[in-house]
Amino acid sequence: MAGAMGTHKNVLLFYCEEMRELAQQVVARNDDIELRSISWRTFADGFPNLFISNAHSIRGRHVAFLASFSSPSVIFEQLSIIYALPKLFISSFTLILPFFPTGTSERMEDEGDVATAFTLARILSNIPISRGGPSSLVIFDIHALQERFYFGDSVLPCFESGIPLLKSRLQELPDSHNITIAFPDDGAWKRFYKQLQHFPMVVCNKVREGEQRIVRIKEGDPRGRHVVIVDDLVQSGGTLIECQKVLAAHGAAKVSAYVTHGIFPNNSWEKFQADNGEGPEHGLSHFWLTDSCPLTVKAVRDRRPFEILSLAGSIASAL
Repeated sequence: MAGAMGTHKNVLLFYCEEMRELAQQVVARNDDIELRSISWRTFADGFPNLFISNAHSIRGRHVAFLASFSSPSVIFEQLSIIYALPKLFISSFTLILPFFPTGTSERMEDEGDVATAFTLARILSNIPISRGGPSSLVIFDIHALQERFYFGDSVLPCFESGIPLLKSRLQELPDSHNITIAFPDDGAWKRFYKQLQHFPMVVCNKVREGEQRIVRIKEGDPRGRHVVIVDDLVQSGGTLIECQKVLAAHGAAKVSAYVTHGIFPNNSWEKFQADNGEGPEHGLSHFWLTDSCPLTVKAVRDRRPFEILSLAGSIASAL
């Protein structure tokens, strides 16, 4: 976001408590970003009691907020801040929401289904405009491609991806010449194949057999390769594990996985074991995640096979 005459904007970055560590890393990557904090308190009844310190000093400045909507309970207090900041006579406002959490609830299959992804997009589309015009919204690897059309015209959504981080990490591997990318289903293939098209690919799919859903290889050959399963997010991890088993059974030398958003409700990350050199049927060589879900990062840090690829550099560039 270079301003007139090529001068850099000086951005003030506010953040929610969960994102403190990522915010500090963003600031460390770019001298033109300055960290600012908010007082997050609650009244006796549990409702938020919030305060933006030095509100006068942010007038005329470029302001950003790094959000984490990790549970419905934290969304309201952050929305209150997100709606307040643009009104403080600032030059521009950018909301960074690395993980758009209602993304898997975008389908209307039965009359009465509520597409909560659409609700959240409408709420974010109504962020007040600042002096500089509509607010910008930065999201990484949104779940369903059609969701980018859920946002109204009064916000400028910018859709980023964590895949470049994966690509640079794969180049550092000793067997970088032997990588094949696997997609657990057609949806993941559609979302990511263009960014990964210089790799050989395997596409899996789920088929129903009676009550069971079984993962099969639809196309591609994993034999003798280090196969990296790529998807945008993981919840329980069941599909990834089925995928791993099928790839191992078809002769993959190693199996690793990458997801941008490691959600892992109820500590479901515990299912994933490291292969410890014993082979891909026993576990994963690597499981790469970004730090878009900070609670997961805390839980899996320093536990094999997990490794965190930080979005800090991508966020610093987006600002």
